[in-house]
Order: sequence, then C-alpha cells, then structure tokens
Amino acid sequence: MAKALSIVKHPVSDYAAWRTVYEEVQPLRDKHGVSAADVLQDPTDPNNVTVLHWFPSADRAQAFASDPALKDAMSRAGVTAPPRIEIVVEA
Repeated sequence: MAKALSIVKHPVSDYAAWRTVYEEVQPLRDKHGVSAADVLQDPTDPNNVTVLHWFPSADRAQAFASDPALKDAMSRAGVTAPPRIEIVVEA
C-alpha cells in the first residue's frame, strides 16, 4: 500500500487557541497512524491554516478525516468554516 498525505485547509478564529486543541488531540492522530505532520499558516493571514498529515494508507487517512472526534476537535478549536480535505497517495 502507498503512503497517503492528507491536506487540510481551514480558517480559525484564533491560531493560538486552535494550536492548543491541535496539540491536545495527538492521541487521535496516533490512533489513525499519523507518521508525520506539518502545520502551516498563510503568510498574509495566520488564521488560515493548512495541516499536512502522513498516513500508512489512504484508508487510514479517510478514517481519520471521518472520525467524529476530529469534527469535535475542530469545533472546539474554533474552525470557522468547513475544512477542505484532500487525500493523495504516493505515486
């Protein structure tokens, strides 16, 4: 199976508050097999966040994206619009 990358983009109300919740849900990322992660910010708007997560497979990435605990975490973290989630696999 090819490794998969999840690319998540969403606006947040306050980056610092969002980052606190992001760190708190590390066990959720571990549960779904995230092997590496990067958090990026738009240089013109630090409350526009892009998150990259590597998974062992596309199935694991999709399971993470559809986990109700992720939706709850995003709500608690102050995500202000539906996230754009893309899952791609290594070629």
